[in-house]
Amino acid sequence: MKFTKMQGIGNDYVYVNCFKETVKDPYKVARFVSDRHFGIGSDGLILIKPSDVADCEMDMYNLDGSQGAMCGNGIRCVAKYVYDYGIVNKTSISVATKSGIKYLDLSIRDGKVSMVRVNMGSPILLAKQIPVVAETEQVIDAPLEVDGTTYHITAVSMGNPHAIVYMDDIDTLEIEKVGPSFENHLFFPDRVNTEFVKVIDDHTVQMRVWERGSGETMACGTGACAVAVASILNGHVDVDSPVTVKLLGGDLQIFWSRQDNQVYMTGPAATVFDGEIDLSHLGE
Repeated sequence: MKFTKMQGIGNDYVYVNCFKETVKDPYKVARFVSDRHFGIGSDGLILIKPSDVADCEMDMYNLDGSQGAMCGNGIRCVAKYVYDYGIVNKTSISVATKSGIKYLDLSIRDGKVSMVRVNMGSPILLAKQIPVVAETEQVIDAPLEVDGTTYHITAVSMGNPHAIVYMDDIDTLEIEKVGPSFENHLFFPDRVNTEFVKVIDDHTVQMRVWERGSGETMACGTGACAVAVASILNGHVDVDSPVTVKLLGGDLQIFWSRQDNQVYMTGPAATVFDGEIDLSHLGE
Protein backbone atom coordinates (compact mmCIF):
# COMPACT_ATOMS: atom_id res chain seq x y z
CA MET A 1 0.00 0.00 0.00
CA LYS A 2 1.37 3.37 -1.02
CA PHE A 3 0.83 6.14 1.54
CA THR A 4 1.81 9.67 2.51
CA LYS A 5 2.59 10.71 6.08
CA MET A 6 1.28 14.24 6.76
CA GLN A 7 0.82 16.44 9.81
CA GLY A 8 -1.10 19.53 10.84
CA ILE A 9 0.67 21.17 13.80
CA GLY A 10 1.82 17.77 14.99
CA ASN A 11 -1.49 15.93 14.55
CA ASP A 12 -0.15 13.25 12.19
CA TYR A 13 -1.98 10.73 10.04
CA VAL A 14 -1.20 8.20 7.37
CA TYR A 15 -3.00 9.22 4.16
CA VAL A 16 -3.94 6.81 1.40
CA ASN A 17 -5.04 7.90 -2.06
CA CYS A 18 -8.09 5.70 -2.65
CA PHE A 19 -8.45 7.11 -6.15
CA LYS A 20 -5.66 4.59 -6.80
CA GLU A 21 -5.50 2.28 -3.77
CA THR A 22 -8.04 -0.05 -2.12
CA VAL A 23 -8.04 -0.61 1.65
CA LYS A 24 -10.20 -3.64 2.49
CA ASP A 25 -10.14 -3.48 6.30
CA PRO A 26 -9.39 0.10 7.39
CA TYR A 27 -10.04 -0.70 11.06
CA LYS A 28 -7.24 -3.27 11.10
CA VAL A 29 -4.95 -1.19 8.87
CA ALA A 30 -5.40 1.89 11.09
CA ARG A 31 -4.29 -0.01 14.17
CA PHE A 32 -1.22 -1.38 12.40
CA VAL A 33 0.03 1.74 10.60
CA SER A 34 -0.55 3.96 13.65
CA ASP A 35 1.77 1.92 15.86
CA ARG A 36 4.93 3.99 16.38
CA HIS A 37 7.11 0.92 17.00
CA PHE A 38 5.86 -1.71 14.56
CA GLY A 39 4.02 0.41 11.98
CA ILE A 40 4.50 3.86 10.45
CA GLY A 41 3.50 5.89 13.50
CA SER A 42 0.53 8.23 13.52
CA ASP A 43 -2.62 9.38 15.29
CA GLY A 44 -4.63 7.34 12.80
CA LEU A 45 -5.45 6.61 9.17
CA ILE A 46 -7.20 8.88 6.65
CA LEU A 47 -8.47 7.57 3.32
CA ILE A 48 -8.93 10.08 0.49
CA LYS A 49 -11.76 8.79 -1.69
CA PRO A 50 -13.75 9.86 -4.75
CA SER A 51 -17.07 11.54 -3.95
CA ASP A 52 -20.27 12.14 -5.91
CA VAL A 53 -21.12 15.23 -3.84
CA ALA A 54 -17.73 16.92 -3.28
CA ASP A 55 -14.24 17.12 -4.75
CA CYS A 56 -13.24 14.18 -2.55
CA GLU A 57 -14.24 12.30 0.60
CA MET A 58 -12.27 12.02 3.84
CA ASP A 59 -12.71 8.72 5.71
CA MET A 60 -10.81 8.79 9.02
CA TYR A 61 -9.89 6.20 11.64
CA ASN A 62 -8.32 6.67 15.05
CA LEU A 63 -5.24 4.74 16.12
CA ASP A 64 -7.42 2.19 17.96
CA GLY A 65 -9.28 1.47 14.72
CA SER A 66 -12.47 3.32 15.67
CA GLN A 67 -13.95 5.54 12.99
CA GLY A 68 -14.10 9.30 13.52
CA ALA A 69 -16.57 11.71 12.00
CA MET A 70 -14.28 14.68 11.47
CA CYS A 71 -10.71 15.85 12.03
CA GLY A 72 -9.85 19.51 11.63
CA ASN A 73 -6.11 19.05 11.25
CA GLY A 74 -6.64 16.00 9.07
CA ILE A 75 -8.93 17.77 6.61
CA ARG A 76 -6.34 20.52 6.05
CA CYS A 77 -3.86 17.83 5.06
CA VAL A 78 -6.46 16.24 2.78
CA ALA A 79 -6.79 19.61 1.03
CA LYS A 80 -3.03 19.88 0.66
CA TYR A 81 -2.80 16.33 -0.68
CA VAL A 82 -5.47 16.67 -3.37
CA TYR A 83 -3.96 19.95 -4.62
CA ASP A 84 -0.27 19.07 -4.37
CA TYR A 85 -0.79 15.64 -5.97
CA GLY A 86 -2.96 16.97 -8.79
CA ILE A 87 -6.36 15.52 -7.88
CA VAL A 88 -7.82 19.05 -7.95
CA ASN A 89 -6.45 22.19 -9.58
CA LYS A 90 -8.42 24.90 -7.75
CA THR A 91 -7.93 26.77 -4.49
CA SER A 92 -11.48 26.52 -3.16
CA ILE A 93 -12.56 22.91 -2.66
CA SER A 94 -15.16 20.77 -0.93
CA VAL A 95 -14.53 17.62 1.13
CA ALA A 96 -17.25 15.18 2.17
CA THR A 97 -16.96 13.90 5.76
CA LYS A 98 -19.10 11.87 8.13
CA SER A 99 -20.18 15.20 9.64
CA GLY A 100 -21.14 16.80 6.33
CA ILE A 101 -19.46 18.59 3.44
CA LYS A 102 -16.72 21.03 4.46
CA TYR A 103 -15.49 23.93 2.34
CA LEU A 104 -11.84 24.91 2.29
CA ASP A 105 -9.76 27.79 0.89
CA LEU A 106 -6.13 27.05 0.08
CA SER A 107 -3.13 29.39 0.31
CA ILE A 108 -0.42 28.46 -2.20
CA ARG A 109 3.31 29.05 -1.81
CA ASP A 110 5.81 27.93 -4.48
CA GLY A 111 3.14 25.78 -6.11
CA LYS A 112 2.24 23.91 -2.91
CA VAL A 113 -0.44 24.41 -0.27
CA SER A 114 0.97 26.08 2.85
CA MET A 115 -2.12 27.21 4.80
CA VAL A 116 -5.76 26.12 4.72
CA ARG A 117 -8.87 27.91 5.95
CA VAL A 118 -11.72 25.53 6.70
CA ASN A 119 -15.38 26.30 7.22
CA MET A 120 -15.98 23.82 10.03
CA GLY A 121 -19.73 24.44 10.10
CA SER A 122 -22.02 25.42 12.95
CA PRO A 123 -21.29 24.36 16.52
CA ILE A 124 -23.77 21.96 18.08
CA LEU A 125 -24.74 23.09 21.57
CA LEU A 126 -27.85 21.02 22.31
CA ALA A 127 -26.94 18.40 24.89
CA LYS A 128 -28.90 15.55 23.31
CA GLN A 129 -27.27 16.17 19.92
CA ILE A 130 -23.67 16.31 21.18
CA PRO A 131 -24.53 13.87 22.93
CA VAL A 132 -24.28 14.33 26.69
CA VAL A 133 -26.60 13.07 29.40
CA ALA A 134 -27.97 16.26 30.93
CA GLU A 135 -31.20 17.65 32.29
CA THR A 136 -30.48 21.06 30.78
CA GLU A 137 -30.77 21.95 27.09
CA GLN A 138 -27.14 23.11 26.99
CA VAL A 139 -24.13 22.25 29.14
CA ILE A 140 -22.18 25.45 29.87
CA ASP A 141 -19.91 25.65 32.93
CA ALA A 142 -21.75 22.70 34.47
CA PRO A 143 -20.33 20.66 37.37
CA LEU A 144 -19.24 17.09 36.68
CA GLU A 145 -17.62 14.71 39.13
CA VAL A 146 -14.76 12.68 37.68
CA ASP A 147 -12.70 10.36 39.87
CA GLY A 148 -13.89 12.14 43.00
CA THR A 149 -13.05 15.64 41.76
CA THR A 150 -15.66 18.14 40.60
CA TYR A 151 -14.83 19.87 37.32
CA HIS A 152 -16.88 22.44 35.41
CA ILE A 153 -17.38 21.54 31.77
CA THR A 154 -18.82 23.11 28.65
CA ALA A 155 -20.00 20.65 25.99
CA VAL A 156 -19.76 21.42 22.27
CA SER A 157 -19.84 19.25 19.17
CA MET A 158 -18.03 20.16 15.98
CA GLY A 159 -18.91 16.83 14.38
CA ASN A 160 -17.21 15.14 17.35
CA PRO A 161 -18.28 15.59 20.99
CA HIS A 162 -16.02 17.78 23.15
CA ALA A 163 -15.91 18.58 26.85
CA ILE A 164 -14.00 21.77 27.66
CA VAL A 165 -12.53 22.24 31.14
CA TYR A 166 -10.87 25.50 32.26
CA MET A 167 -7.89 25.27 34.60
CA ASP A 168 -5.21 27.62 35.97
CA ASP A 169 -2.41 25.18 35.15
CA ILE A 170 -2.47 22.60 32.37
CA ASP A 171 1.28 22.09 31.96
CA THR A 172 1.56 19.83 35.01
CA LEU A 173 -1.79 18.08 34.42
CA GLU A 174 -1.49 14.27 34.50
CA ILE A 175 -3.68 14.00 31.44
CA GLU A 176 -2.96 10.28 30.92
CA LYS A 177 -4.69 9.61 34.25
CA VAL A 178 -7.73 11.90 34.04
CA GLY A 179 -8.22 11.77 30.25
CA PRO A 180 -9.56 8.19 30.08
CA SER A 181 -11.94 8.89 32.96
CA PHE A 182 -13.50 11.75 31.03
CA GLU A 183 -13.52 9.80 27.76
CA ASN A 184 -15.44 6.88 29.23
CA HIS A 185 -17.64 8.77 31.70
CA LEU A 186 -21.34 7.79 31.67
CA PHE A 187 -22.17 11.46 31.02
CA PHE A 188 -20.88 10.91 27.45
CA PRO A 189 -22.70 7.98 25.76
CA ASP A 190 -20.48 8.12 22.64
CA ARG A 191 -17.32 8.86 24.64
CA VAL A 192 -15.80 12.32 24.41
CA ASN A 193 -12.73 14.36 23.49
CA THR A 194 -11.64 16.47 26.46
CA GLU A 195 -9.85 19.81 26.19
CA PHE A 196 -8.09 21.19 29.27
CA VAL A 197 -7.77 24.94 28.74
CA LYS A 198 -5.91 27.87 30.27
CA VAL A 199 -7.05 31.38 29.31
CA ILE A 200 -4.06 33.59 28.42
CA ASP A 201 -5.90 36.79 27.48
CA ASP A 202 -9.10 37.84 25.72
CA HIS A 203 -7.75 36.68 22.34
CA THR A 204 -5.61 33.69 23.32
CA VAL A 205 -6.06 30.34 25.04
CA GLN A 206 -3.78 27.36 25.59
CA MET A 207 -5.07 23.79 25.47
CA ARG A 208 -4.13 20.15 25.86
CA VAL A 209 -6.40 17.49 24.45
CA TRP A 210 -7.26 13.89 25.23
CA GLU A 211 -8.88 12.44 22.11
CA ARG A 212 -11.23 9.49 22.32
CA GLY A 213 -9.59 6.51 20.71
CA SER A 214 -6.17 8.17 20.44
CA GLY A 215 -5.11 9.55 23.83
CA GLU A 216 -3.22 12.82 24.11
CA THR A 217 -2.34 14.28 20.73
CA MET A 218 -0.24 17.25 19.68
CA ALA A 219 -3.30 19.00 18.27
CA CYS A 220 -7.02 18.65 17.57
CA GLY A 221 -8.70 20.92 15.05
CA THR A 222 -12.30 20.22 16.01
CA GLY A 223 -11.21 20.56 19.63
CA ALA A 224 -9.66 23.97 18.99
CA CYS A 225 -12.91 25.08 17.35
CA ALA A 226 -14.95 23.77 20.28
CA VAL A 227 -12.62 25.56 22.71
CA ALA A 228 -13.03 28.87 20.88
CA VAL A 229 -16.82 28.51 20.95
CA ALA A 230 -16.82 27.52 24.63
CA SER A 231 -14.49 30.39 25.51
CA ILE A 232 -16.90 32.85 23.92
CA LEU A 233 -19.90 31.26 25.64
CA ASN A 234 -18.12 31.54 28.99
CA GLY A 235 -17.04 35.14 28.41
CA HIS A 236 -13.31 34.37 28.43
CA VAL A 237 -12.46 35.87 25.02
CA ASP A 238 -13.61 38.64 22.70
CA VAL A 239 -16.69 37.57 20.76
CA ASP A 240 -15.86 39.61 17.63
CA SER A 241 -12.22 38.60 17.03
CA PRO A 242 -10.37 35.45 16.03
CA VAL A 243 -9.11 33.33 18.90
CA THR A 244 -5.55 32.04 18.87
CA VAL A 245 -5.59 28.51 20.26
CA LYS A 246 -2.13 27.37 21.35
CA LEU A 247 -1.66 23.59 21.18
CA LEU A 248 1.37 21.39 21.82
CA GLY A 249 2.07 21.24 18.07
CA GLY A 250 1.47 24.89 17.22
CA ASP A 251 -1.22 27.57 16.89
CA LEU A 252 -4.58 27.64 15.13
CA GLN A 253 -6.67 30.71 14.38
CA ILE A 254 -10.37 30.15 15.08
CA PHE A 255 -13.17 32.59 14.29
CA TRP A 256 -16.80 31.98 15.21
CA SER A 257 -18.80 34.20 12.88
CA ARG A 258 -21.99 35.09 14.69
CA GLN A 259 -23.35 36.50 11.43
CA ASP A 260 -23.69 33.08 9.78
CA ASN A 261 -23.01 30.89 12.87
CA GLN A 262 -20.06 29.23 11.13
CA VAL A 263 -16.71 28.39 12.70
CA TYR A 264 -13.63 29.05 10.56
CA MET A 265 -10.28 27.42 11.29
CA THR A 266 -6.99 28.52 9.71
CA GLY A 267 -3.75 26.59 10.05
CA PRO A 268 -0.85 24.89 8.26
CA ALA A 269 -0.56 21.48 6.65
CA ALA A 270 2.68 19.67 5.87
CA THR A 271 3.84 16.55 4.04
CA VAL A 272 6.36 14.48 5.99
CA PHE A 273 7.19 11.70 3.53
CA ASP A 274 5.81 9.27 0.94
CA GLY A 275 6.24 5.55 1.34
CA GLU A 276 5.01 2.03 0.68
CA ILE A 277 4.22 -0.63 3.29
CA ASP A 278 3.57 -4.37 3.10
CA LEU A 279 0.16 -5.30 4.53
CA SER A 280 0.14 -8.91 3.37
CA HIS A 281 0.26 -10.21 6.96
CA LEU A 282 -3.02 -8.38 7.60
CA GLY A 283 -4.69 -10.11 4.67
CA GLU A 284 -4.69 -6.92 2.60
